[in-house]
Amino acid sequence: MEKWTPKHEAPEPLEGPVVSTVVGGTILWFVLFLAQLPFYGWFADRGHTWWVWTPLAGAALGLIGIWYVRGRDAALKRHAAQAEAKAAAGAEAADGALGTSTRADRADRTA
Repeated sequence: MEKWTPKHEAPEPLEGPVVSTVVGGTILWFVLFLAQLPFYGWFADRGHTWWVWTPLAGAALGLIGIWYVRGRDAALKRHAAQAEAKAAAGAEAADGALGTSTRADRADRTA
């Protein structure tokens, strides 16, 4: 049996409104639970009560998902801000090393 090797590179992951997608899915699971709750007796008579409890489990897992994706989103934004600050500091240091200065720098030296 041959080892599987990819024939092309994997595409970049898609980034989208992850938080709102997970929140929407969680709300949908909870609405489905509430919609089935009045029919609990019918489900119980036929031995299908798991149909009622499955959407509730989906909503509970969705709450965990909301917590996770909000933290992930905040971490991505922090990382982007740190990278931007590091790039700005690097560009400023490179300008100083090249001897370029701004008018404010020249005004400070003459005062």
